[in-house]
Amino acid sequence: MSTVSKAPFVSEKLIRFHHCDPAGIVFYPQYFTLFHELLEDWYNRGLKLNYAEMISSDRRGLPTAHIDCDFKIPSKIGDTVQMQLSVKRIGRTSLTIGVKVSAGEEVRVVATQVLVLISLVDGALVPIPDDLRARFAEFGGTD
Repeated sequence: MSTVSKAPFVSEKLIRFHHCDPAGIVFYPQYFTLFHELLEDWYNRGLKLNYAEMISSDRRGLPTAHIDCDFKIPSKIGDTVQMQLSVKRIGRTSLTIGVKVSAGEEVRVVATQVLVLISLVDGALVPIPDDLRARFAEFGGTD
């Protein structure tokens, strides 16, 4: 039996002009775009799978079914933030992740996101395959 780290996946992001409102702070809906970029980075670099291939060849997707989000401190243009993804729960067809955005010790945003695995052919829920479940489990919860 192999030992898994259960460590979160971390990706740095530069806050750019297009993320911000006229006040120069991140316009809150842009965080949802950043969350999806984090998901793709995790899929490609953390899980070592090809996200584009999942969409185009496997015809599966991981859309968000539910999200809870707390905006604690604004991020500004030019900030570099660390985006952290941890798996909280793996269900039969769903995956719950925790996302934390911080700059140094300062937590900017926290979110809990429920993703579902679906067929892009007919939109039906798809059970998470055992190999994918095992990869997910390397980053957190397994219930």
